[in-house]
Amino acid sequence: MTGAGTRLLIVDDESAQMRALCDTLSSEGYSTRGLSSAQEALKVLRPGEFDLLLTDLMMPEMDGIALINAARQIDPTLAAIVMTGYGTIDTAVQAMQGGALDYILKPFKLNTILPIIARALDVQRLRRENARLHEQEVRQAEELAAAYQHLESFSYSISHDLRAPLRTIDSFAQALQEDFGARLGEEGQRLIGIIRNGSRKMDQLIVGLLEFSRAAREPLTMAAIDMTALARAAAAEAVAAYTGPEPRLDIAELPAAAGDAAVLHQVWCNLIGNALKYSAKRAHPQVGVSGRIENHEAIYQVTDNGAGFDMRYADQLFGVFQRLHRAEEFPGTGVGLAIVHRIVTRHGGRIWASGTPDAGACFQFALPVPSVGVSPS
Repeated sequence: MTGAGTRLLIVDDESAQMRALCDTLSSEGYSTRGLSSAQEALKVLRPGEFDLLLTDLMMPEMDGIALINAARQIDPTLAAIVMTGYGTIDTAVQAMQGGALDYILKPFKLNTILPIIARALDVQRLRRENARLHEQEVRQAEELAAAYQHLESFSYSISHDLRAPLRTIDSFAQALQEDFGARLGEEGQRLIGIIRNGSRKMDQLIVGLLEFSRAAREPLTMAAIDMTALARAAAAEAVAAYTGPEPRLDIAELPAAAGDAAVLHQVWCNLIGNALKYSAKRAHPQVGVSGRIENHEAIYQVTDNGAGFDMRYADQLFGVFQRLHRAEEFPGTGVGLAIVHRIVTRHGGRIWASGTPDAGACFQFALPVPSVGVSPS
């Protein structure tokens, strides 16, 4: 059957013609409801109850176009076809402007009616699917907004409610050390040191977690970036915070890339800062920054001659609080590379690394090449 399961509402003030059309389309498998009054049709119409409205154009109490407009107030996704015995271009245009998807000329021919109904139903299905997708999009946007608000509250709770007790612990431990240190003896002093170091370490982890969360929430302002200038500025910051032997830092000319300069600055700071940190035990630390264009991507790399790492554990590099070296060897929270990974992936890029224990490391990340005509920021 052509129209199995499809529900048609047929409205025509010529009752005999309306019943004949209902019988004809019912024999083709359509579920039909026929009425000779537009007002009666509006009374029985409910959202989603019918798939298609076939209405006569010229009726005494309400014409077909007015009926379509009124019906759409009840069911905005309802498809409509106008039936008319006045087969002029003006009539067709008037029907289309009134919201009809097509029109059928009287007297009817079955082989003409069926394709027109099929096309109208295809459009109706698209309308309802679009309406469903829009509703789903709105719902997801509301859920996302609620989740964002919850995350903001959670971040505040972490920064305020959790850090405050840590500061209290450290303050009281410091007071105990200063006021009663002589009575506590060497072992007591050692235990107080453990308490203070632990509270400070926990505070650093909380701050790192907040930074990681912020890296996912901040909106991106995309533009073409002068990556050479951005890397050099970040390197100057990293060198200013570096306390090891004087390093050799080489930055080549880098290709431009599309992204948010403010957050990509953090990527460069973290990668160059890490390279300096893990090379600090060398007599002559060396860090190199270079880039290239490959397969419509700008690829950047930061190399060093430092501690390196075992490639068996490379998948752990970009996890939160994941570290491949002991804190006693190299300070840090294990959040920096996780932030770098999150920023790069938010830009539609990717990041990876290679290394050899005690023979240096190479971190590379790729970003989309900026669109033509976008000026570097």
